[in-house]
Formats: sequence, structure tokens, C-alpha cells
Amino acid sequence: GKADMPREAVASGFIRLRSSTIERIRRGDVEKGDPLRIAEISGILAAKQVPTLIPLTHPIPLTNVEVRAKVEDEGVKVTACVKTVYKTGCELEALTATAVALLTVFDVVKQYEKDERGLYPVARIERIEVVSKAVER
Repeated sequence: GKADMPREAVASGFIRLRSSTIERIRRGDVEKGDPLRIAEISGILAAKQVPTLIPLTHPIPLTNVEVRAKVEDEGVKVTACVKTVYKTGCELEALTATAVALLTVFDVVKQYEKDERGLYPVARIERIEVVSKAVER
């Protein structure tokens, strides 16, 4: 029974990385390519796939998806802003975009994060959360 309304959700998250990996990203010296740009594109694509990934979610008409990945001192922060004009919000789309973008950063740089056992003791995805949502009435 809800009316279609303009809605927006913003989510963010962080991936902690080794300082040497962060320096590689800053120098543009990552073999697979620019993890920030690749992550942004994968996040946008992920937001559009929510109904196929998460059971019982509605396919909603997204009017805009913006994903930004930014290098910080201890890793990479991702922020996703999703907009729609629909009956329900778009928080899951923003969270999914953020999570997949962070996973993409991990995939692109994981070769630099491995230790001698083949594990990733520093790399850690954390703080994925909805930071804001709005409904225009």
C-alpha cells in the first residue's frame, strides 16, 4: 500500500590492508589493475543483482548507483549511494554494492596480502553499515 517515493540509501565499509599493499595501490603498481576503479564498477553491477542474490528481496527500479573507493592510511574505504523511486528502500542494494566492492579490492590485491602459509593475516573487511537513508515526501 505504499506510494512510490524518491528514496536514497548510503552504505560504507572498509578493508584493512598491509601498508605495502596500500603503497602499491597509490603508485598504481597492482598487477591486476586499479583496484579502486574495478571495485567501483563491480559495486554498481552488484547493486543491480540484489534480487538474484538475496532471497525474498524485490527487484526495484534503481535510478542511480554511485560507488566510490578511496585509499586511506590503513586500507580502502568504500561508499555506495543508491537511489530509487519506489515503494521500498534501497538499503540492501547499497550494502551489497559496498560488500562486493570490498571483496573486489581483496581479490585484486590478495597476492600482496598473503603470508608464508598462504593466509591473509592483515586483510580484513570491516564496518559494513548503512550510514544514511532518506525518503522524500
